[in-house]
Order: sequence, then structure tokens, then C-alpha cells
Amino acid sequence: MLGSIILQIVLIFFNAIFASAEIAVISTNERKLQKLAKSGDKRANRLLKLKDQPSKFLSTIQVAITLAGFLGSAFAAENFAGPLVDVLVNTGIPLSRGILHSICVVLITIILAYFNIVFGELIPKHIAMKRAEKTALGVSGLLRVVSVIFAPIVWLLTASTNGLLRLMGINPNDEGEEVTEEDIVMMAEAGSEKGSIETEENELIKNIFDFKEQTVGEACTHRKDADLLFMQESDLEWSQKIKETHHTYYPICGKNIDDIVGVLNTKDYFRLENTSRKNVMEKAVSPALFVAETTPANMLFSKMKSTREYFAVVVDEYGGVSGIITLHDLIELIVGDLIEKDEQADYEIIPLEENKWQINGLAPIDEVEETLKIKIPKNENEYFETFSGYVSSLIDSLPEDGTTFEVSTDQMKIEVLNIEERCINKVVVTLLKEESKEEQEDKDKDKDKDKDKEK
Repeated sequence: MLGSIILQIVLIFFNAIFASAEIAVISTNERKLQKLAKSGDKRANRLLKLKDQPSKFLSTIQVAITLAGFLGSAFAAENFAGPLVDVLVNTGIPLSRGILHSICVVLITIILAYFNIVFGELIPKHIAMKRAEKTALGVSGLLRVVSVIFAPIVWLLTASTNGLLRLMGINPNDEGEEVTEEDIVMMAEAGSEKGSIETEENELIKNIFDFKEQTVGEACTHRKDADLLFMQESDLEWSQKIKETHHTYYPICGKNIDDIVGVLNTKDYFRLENTSRKNVMEKAVSPALFVAETTPANMLFSKMKSTREYFAVVVDEYGGVSGIITLHDLIELIVGDLIEKDEQADYEIIPLEENKWQINGLAPIDEVEETLKIKIPKNENEYFETFSGYVSSLIDSLPEDGTTFEVSTDQMKIEVLNIEERCINKVVVTLLKEESKEEQEDKDKDKDKDKDKEK
């Protein structure tokens, strides 16, 4: 009896090995295996051969699992049914030995199935999922031996399976669906939630895939915020503007802002001993690179890399200047804002006191939400990226330059302090505390009383 029990344990153990091998080999990253194989790992080479022939691999596994299960059931029925029948007969159960034998075989099969499922399938497969690479490499030699021993059976099963799959229009050697951008983003998101990928790394991955979806018009510096040089300005005015604003490139405008005659490179400009207009135009100014505002950011990035351009002028569909864009701006779309040592953040959100902030109108709406810890509601037909855009959506028309006004929402009171060129530049935001129901009811009662008095 003890020998029979040990035999069953051994067969369940073999079942567990092959069940875990199936999951482990399928789950193993093929690129990792290729790396290991290149470094001389023979086990990785064996696994790659198995993965290259999925039908053969699955046939090998199935033969081994089926054989272990078949032998287990056969030996269990043979070795345990008889003794169990004797026990039941001795207890005085009024049934024939034939019926008792059938009942015992069913009972033994159910018990054996339980142990096979738990110890021969579920537990090994869970372990294999957690340690796929280690498990797969560990059983690679055993799988090779089994595939050689049962080669004729494996060949027959593989040929039958492949033939039937082809009849159904399925390529048995097809590797299946390729990994998509969406899959990678979802995996990065899951890794970030579990802590295996840093939040910054997750953002970087998303930004890389979003890069080609963004346009030059979305990333450029708007014409009203750009520092420009005009031909009608004096040489001294050019010199002062260049020294005060600290840029490397400046667009030069002719008759108006839409008439760009060239781009001044300050590196060449500061090398000149003679900074007369004629000498500067000849030696420090080059033709401008013009790009449509609808151009995908990744296309401009590739063009700038190949042409070694750093600066471009962005134009709209009518040929008017929308703004300017640099290679620096494009890189920021991927890695986030890059603020240099002598540069202040353009879109500051400055805390003034509890629940009160001074906000630049061009501050991105998501940064405002994050800093103030609120969610700004948007309608389906509303689209704005900056806090200025949000405030503009709350009013019917934008007041004239130099005026101020206030507007309130359920969440905040917004005081607009500065408007220039029809754009909201500076606001002060005060978060409103949520009133309790009792306070609100008291206010409503007071309003009703005031109405009664008026009547």
C-alpha cells in the first residue's frame, strides 16, 4: 500500500513539472531568451527551438501530462479499489462486490482528480507564472528528453494538429498578435501602480507614444509671447533686447510680424566686432525654416535632427506666423519642462495664503488641478489647455486690456488682475470652503425672509 501511495505522489509530481513547464515556456520573454542564447546559454537555445515550433512543444507537453494522468488513474484503480471494497464489505454494506468496486473506482478517481488539480496543476502553474524564466530554463533539458523519447507520437500529434488548423485557415506557426503601443502603455501603467516602474518613467513612456499625436502648433511658443527683432528697430535696440532676453535665436521681422526675413544666431552675433546692420545680416542671419502648425511634432523632430536645424517659424494655413518652436520645445514634450538655472518657470502657481494662489494665465490646466487639488469640470464641447482658457470659458466676452474683473464658480473665486493683448496674464484664485447643509439652509431661510419683507 505504501509503495502505491509513493507511486501516485511521483506521478502527480511529474504532472506538476509538465504543467508548470507549459505555462513557464509560454510566459517567458523571447527577447530575454535570445540574449541568454547569444551569451552561450544552451538551455535558452533549447527553449527558443521549442517556442519556434509551438505545435511540437504543446504536443510534447500534452503527451507527458496525459501519460502521467493515465498511469495515475490506472494504478489508483488497480491498487486502491480492491482494499477499499474489502473494507466496505467487512462493514456489512448490503451491496455486491461488483457494485462496490464500481463505486470505489469513481470515488478514488474523484479523490485523485482533486489532488491532481490542486498539486499537479493549479499550484505548479501559479509558481511558474511568478518564476517563468527560472522554471522554463530549469525544465528545458527534461522537455528535450521527452520530445526525443516520444518523437513518433509527438510527430503524429503535431502533424494532425497542424493539418486541421490549416484546414480552418489558421497558420500553426503564427506567433499571434504583436505587442501594440496600447499594450505597452497599459503594462507601464500597471507597473507604475505596483511600484515596479517609477511614476516619472511611466510618464516618459506615455509622452513618447503621445509625441507623434501632437502637432507643432500645440507645442510652439505663441507669437505674442515670442521675442522678435524688427528691421525698423535700431542696432542699439537689437543689442539691448538680445542681452535682456537671453535667447540663442531671434526671428527678424520686416514690414510686419508675418514678414520673417531671417533668423539671427546670437552665437555668431557675439563673435562680430562690427555689429552694424549690414554686417549682422550678412554674417549672423540665416534663412528661416518654416513649418506648418499642423505638422506632427515627431516629423519636425526628425527633420531638425537630419538638417541640424534648431529653430523654426510656425505658420498657419493662411501663411501667417503662429509662433516659433525650437528643438528644446520638442524635447520637453517627451521629458517635461526643462528649466535652466537662470530661467524662471513661465507659468508659476504661487501660494499666497491658505486656499489662495496667484496663477499665471498660461499655467497648464492639469498643473492647476494638481496644485489646488481640485478637478475643473469641462463640457464635451469645451477645450482649453491653460487656466486663461478656462477663465475665458466662464465669461461671455473678454474685457479690454488693462481692466480687471471677478468671476466665481462652485469651487473658487477668481480675480483677474492683468489682461494684455486680450489674454489673461495674472489671476488670484481663492478656494471656497464647502458649506455644511445647515449653513446653506440658514442662508436660504434668510433669503426667504428678505423676500417677504420686500413684499
